[in-house]
Amino acid sequence: MTAVPRTLPPVLLAAVLLALALSGLQPHDRATWLMETCWVIVGVPVLVAVRKRFPLSPLLCCLLAAHALVLIVGGHYTYAEVPVGHWLQDALDLSRNPYDRVGHLMQGFVPAILVRELLVRTSPLRGSAWLGTLTVCACLAFSAFFEMIEWWTALAGGAAADAFLATQGDQWDTQWDMACALFGAVVSLLLLSRLHDRQLARLGTGAARGA
Repeated sequence: MTAVPRTLPPVLLAAVLLALALSGLQPHDRATWLMETCWVIVGVPVLVAVRKRFPLSPLLCCLLAAHALVLIVGGHYTYAEVPVGHWLQDALDLSRNPYDRVGHLMQGFVPAILVRELLVRTSPLRGSAWLGTLTVCACLAFSAFFEMIEWWTALAGGAAADAFLATQGDQWDTQWDMACALFGAVVSLLLLSRLHDRQLARLGTGAARGA
């Protein structure tokens, strides 16, 4: 029995593709747009290719779509110039546009469920007390790897990579980014594990007893 309503993946896919197409119309910086949205451009075909052999839970489908939209908006405006971030900056009297913090929270929040689903369905960790710990470790490792990608980009692009880095003058930006991803992963598991287990059970994989 599949847990995914037949209309859900196509609707989410259409929304993401429409947003991606619109974001590509006169972005703030074309190179930054490509770097920020490459995860969507590469990820969508992969998910479509494996959809029949490895259908995802509805929760994961929705989270991946939400993450894609965050990346697409950040790519269009650049993270330091997203309008909703400026609104939050003014409303909360912050010293910087916080939209990139939202992006890095999502970088932990969404991959936590992705990693958890992969481990539950393809590894002996289903039901293991180590499931939650290893999921968080994987998310933090990916966040650290992403920071290295930003470092390599900065070395290659120099000042041209400033919009992609979006440090906004914060010397601790790298540490904040990884901390946000770590926090997002932990919160995701605490809030969504039970719902995720129910959906995995309906997919026929069995529920995981560990977080």
